[in-house]
Amino acid sequence: MEESASAIETATSTLIEKLYDWYVEFVALLPNILIAAVILVLTVYASRLAQRAVRSAVERVSTYKNVNNLAVSLTKGAVVAIGIFAALTVVGLGTVVATLLAGAGIAGLAIGFAFQDVAANFISGVLLAIRRPFREGEIVESNGHEGTVEEVNLRATHLRTFQGQIVVIPNKDVLQAPLINFSRTGSRRIDLACGVAYGDDLEKAKELALETVQDIAFRDEEKPVDLYYNGFGGSSIDFVIRFWVPFTKPTDFLQAQSDSIMRLKAQFEANDITIPFPIRTLDFGVVGGEKLSEALPPGLFSGNEAAASNDPA
Repeated sequence: MEESASAIETATSTLIEKLYDWYVEFVALLPNILIAAVILVLTVYASRLAQRAVRSAVERVSTYKNVNNLAVSLTKGAVVAIGIFAALTVVGLGTVVATLLAGAGIAGLAIGFAFQDVAANFISGVLLAIRRPFREGEIVESNGHEGTVEEVNLRATHLRTFQGQIVVIPNKDVLQAPLINFSRTGSRRIDLACGVAYGDDLEKAKELALETVQDIAFRDEEKPVDLYYNGFGGSSIDFVIRFWVPFTKPTDFLQAQSDSIMRLKAQFEANDITIPFPIRTLDFGVVGGEKLSEALPPGLFSGNEAAASNDPA
């Protein structure tokens, strides 16, 4: 009985000593706890100030709300994390901080390997927001697709083609591939190819073509009209006439091109300038110069059929 009482007394004494030691340590640590609490409060205010400053800065260089919100959220998270780590270090939990940092690094490395494409598209989306090669509503061509930019988020760029379909292109592909922005300059050049017969007056044809295109209502009058003969075709002497039109939508280009074709054809016809049909000559001999009736065995055609086969028409 005495042994049991002694054991209880020993355990009670040990517990009291342990509690007293904890109390002493807590009292000694109390100033550090108060400092840590102050650090956390200051962290809250610092995160709010940082969010405002970052939002004001990113909105000057980016019009994409998703990217702006992401930058603000990352800033808030970074400030809060720094404040928490500082508070833990003050109260003597530096080892815990080191363990958390090491675990975060390993986790980040594993996630990076697992989501390489996602990370690449995400980073590309951020770079697109900073570089701003295009904006929503502009007409662009990327990766073989041409259309109006409908949306740009952190993963992909959405284009609406001129046929009405939505094309979703990963941001990584948009950033790495050549990109044509038709809307950025506000104008677009039309290269209209045509040809005139070998017997026509080339100077007259050139003057008529330039005069016709200069009268088009859709043309940008601040830029000149150019015409260049560029080759001897199979049935015509070919030329290209180049002029600029204001460009805000696809129909601006198409309407000007269509109008110039109709006007040029009418003007040439009114002045006896010929736009020749393509001509093809069929040769049935190995060396050349044989007609169809000569290449086939004798007697295959009757007299009328042979005469018809020799008719150039």
